[in-house]
Amino acid sequence: MRRPILMTALIAGLLAVAGCASVGDEPAGPVTPGPSEPVVTEELTGELTIFAAASLGTAFDELATQFEARHPQLEVLPISYDGSSTLATQLIEGAPADVFASADEDNMQRVVDAGLASAPELFASNTLVIAVPAGNPGGVESIEDLGEDGLTVVLCAPEVPCGAASRTLLADNGVTVSPASLEQNVTAVLTKVAAGEADAGLVYATDVLGRDDVEPVEAAGAGEVVNRYPIAALAEAGNPAAAAAFVEFVLSEKGRAVLEGFGFGPP
Repeated sequence: MRRPILMTALIAGLLAVAGCASVGDEPAGPVTPGPSEPVVTEELTGELTIFAAASLGTAFDELATQFEARHPQLEVLPISYDGSSTLATQLIEGAPADVFASADEDNMQRVVDAGLASAPELFASNTLVIAVPAGNPGGVESIEDLGEDGLTVVLCAPEVPCGAASRTLLADNGVTVSPASLEQNVTAVLTKVAAGEADAGLVYATDVLGRDDVEPVEAAGAGEVVNRYPIAALAEAGNPAAAAAFVEFVLSEKGRAVLEGFGFGPP
């Protein structure tokens, strides 16, 4: 009666030893592919069309350059920059695009409500400053100065994110301005100021960074009027894989480092 028991114990012991030897032969930790074992990813091809707020110009040009370098078989077409309200209207009216980046949440919501995007994500923020021509010939020292008679001031139109923010900032400071013109994007405001066609204009802090033809003047309360930038891949994107990948890149640490380098704050 004892022989079967001993035989069973012997077999169990041999199996245990074999199991230990097998475990010991396995490499510890995750396996890192060697030169002959590349990580296979689907390469992006075709073209990518991006609509982005005018204030994103230099930053998104750099992001597009880096994204193309990562995906050499993909072509990022020249980015369409304009006021977010103008871009949203164009998209709603049928303009083809893969990605939309807005300077405010309201205009992105218009695109979402039209069924053209879902689940946009915030990726950056910005605040206003007063831009004056180099040398500040109008002697602008504060936001209250913008209400003075004889001073030529240009602003963004109210429907444009920089215009809505400007209106809020001026109201918060109790300042009434009669603008010489209302522009459809912040770039147009900055262009007029830089050319000396205006003594001052309200633009984003990022717009004056690194320029020598304009100077920034701090606007009291600007830190309380923050524009937050959302981005989304569009539902009718012609290149959905590239659209999703670009949005992911903008939201990544490297993407946000680029944005930070151009003066944008965190979302």
